[in-house]
Amino acid sequence: MAWLEIFVLAGSFTALLALGVPVAFAIGIATTLTLLTGMPMEPAITTVAQRMATGLDSFSLTAIPFFVLAGGLMHRGGSAKRLVDLAKAMLGPLPGGLAYVNVMAAMLFGAISGSAVAAASAIGGVMAPSMKEEGYDRDFSVAVNVTSATTGLVIPPSNILIVYSLASGGVSIAALFLAGYIPGLLTGLFLMIVAGVSAGRRGYPTQPPVPWAELGRRLLAALPSLFLLVVVIGGIVAGVFTAGEAAAVAVLYALVLALLDGGLTWKQLHQTTLEAAQTTAVVLLLVATSLAMSWVLAYASIPQNLAAFLLQAGDSKIAILLTINLVLLAVGTVMDMTPAVLIFTPIFLPAAVELGMDPVHFGIVMVLNLCIGLCTPPVGSVLFVGCGVANARIEDVTRPLLPFFGAMILALLLVTYFPQLSMALPRAFGF
Repeated sequence: MAWLEIFVLAGSFTALLALGVPVAFAIGIATTLTLLTGMPMEPAITTVAQRMATGLDSFSLTAIPFFVLAGGLMHRGGSAKRLVDLAKAMLGPLPGGLAYVNVMAAMLFGAISGSAVAAASAIGGVMAPSMKEEGYDRDFSVAVNVTSATTGLVIPPSNILIVYSLASGGVSIAALFLAGYIPGLLTGLFLMIVAGVSAGRRGYPTQPPVPWAELGRRLLAALPSLFLLVVVIGGIVAGVFTAGEAAAVAVLYALVLALLDGGLTWKQLHQTTLEAAQTTAVVLLLVATSLAMSWVLAYASIPQNLAAFLLQAGDSKIAILLTINLVLLAVGTVMDMTPAVLIFTPIFLPAAVELGMDPVHFGIVMVLNLCIGLCTPPVGSVLFVGCGVANARIEDVTRPLLPFFGAMILALLLVTYFPQLSMALPRAFGF
């Protein structure tokens, strides 16, 4: 029976995607068709609807709309430009300095906004004209912007880590946030190295050195935006508030900051709130249908059977983890990150735990892995946004992306096989 359910689920989902059905609807329809193999229509439809509703009945999910809104407010309020100005002052004088600036600014803004798409749009919109003026190839600048924007999904606060906490059965969000710092910074460092080497070979210019007084001024201008990270992460780790409460505090902080800066009009506030609501609706529909599919997978005992198969077929822990990473890399190219985390966490987490892997460590590995898929067609949302902002073609950006993919995969392998990189900070804080 399990094999029949697997065939119906995988076959119908793949067919629906090929027909261009939106991912959330494809997941819901495939889930319903799978249940129809073992029960009448009315109970099957009722079960899917019930699982979608109960799946969203989680307090931790309230953090998602608030973090989305906070990111939008920071974007509209001018935080992106201040972070770019700070990064230029610090890294601009280095060879190929604007490439370093792009990576650093995307990491900072991605961490503040919790959104790779927002980082690619905001930082790309500021950096693309500057890099063009300095003689940087457009396709190279897009490759730098797209890959560096994904680091904000690992560096907290991160909506996708909250989704993983839900999918894994309640792994500590504070522990996940702490675990993301070193892997995210390591990935950013590798991207900077690749960007610097490539810029040096291409002979890109440097920026003039900035006087210390100007550096201090730019740092002071960016500090209010950076302090948001201290408020959110510090409050969660110290136990002052939950992730959902921290997200609400982030919205209030970002709103006050944007209004004081004068970079946000009431019309823009209305538009930002509307966009946040639309984004939240899309994300939560994906969450609801994906959780229903996860329940069907558990109902068919697929995660347990797959975990047993991997443990029996694999020769070693290294080989099994490599297999999981390869599967997730393939999944990331054809599926958006949110449903991928919700569907494949219950499948692979049991095998990882059997191998002695901490669920927090596995969550960072999974998110870091799926970040690569955001930069690849056919569903690479960050790639599409980055190309759109710079008015570039995807086929022209593909080749410059390859060295950066190599850097991200190297970071992924290090994080996978050296758990200390993820677990050092959570353990230091008692998680």
